[in-house]
Amino acid sequence: MQSSGEAGSSSTKRQAVRRELLSMLDGLGVGDALPSERRLAEELGVSRPTLRAAIDGLVADGLLDRRHGSGTYVAEPRIAVSLTMTSFTEDMRRRGMRAGGRVLSFRTEPAGARIGRRLSLSPAEEVLTIRRLRLADGATMAIETLYLPKALLPELRRTDLEGRSFYDLLRAGGIVIASGTETIEPTVTTAEEAAELGVPVHMPAFLFERVSRDERGKPLEYVRSLYRGDRYRLELDLRPPH
Repeated sequence: MQSSGEAGSSSTKRQAVRRELLSMLDGLGVGDALPSERRLAEELGVSRPTLRAAIDGLVADGLLDRRHGSGTYVAEPRIAVSLTMTSFTEDMRRRGMRAGGRVLSFRTEPAGARIGRRLSLSPAEEVLTIRRLRLADGATMAIETLYLPKALLPELRRTDLEGRSFYDLLRAGGIVIASGTETIEPTVTTAEEAAELGVPVHMPAFLFERVSRDERGKPLEYVRSLYRGDRYRLELDLRPPH
């Protein structure tokens, strides 16, 4: 059984190794590889398990990216997602990034029971189901599946959404989003999602589900967005109660 003194010593060593690694990262760029664990352990004078624990912590913080069979690399910085009523395109523009996207599928189909309930439609009513890959500065960020009543934008075409904000299209049609509800839960990528995003299967991700409504409370859209967990962090604007 490990004594409290030994446990404290191990924790102190991990913290020291973490500081050394953070200092090393200051001199590296995104995508640069770290030396092998064996070499790092020798240079820092620590055991492999202690080094691995420190690296695991930096991977969990999104600072490093461990690629099986390849090595450990400096990760892309995470983007803070503000929980406000805004589109992906608007959010990226505000951060000075170039928003982009690619329509993966675009089809018309009956709402069915589940989507019908979300959009307050009968199961037989037609909805547009649009699946898009969202990009920022050319890098994959999220997969978005958008459901909307076909009657809302009956002339909408696949090409209308290539690289454009859906909310811009709504505004151009005189449609104003007044409110919405959103839920967020942790998940992992499926094989299909991982392939589309170019990430490993079962990578941590955030699943956002949103229903947006007009001023009368009528649902305008239901969106399921899967954000890469290694590129995003959630940002809340907290205010004290009045």
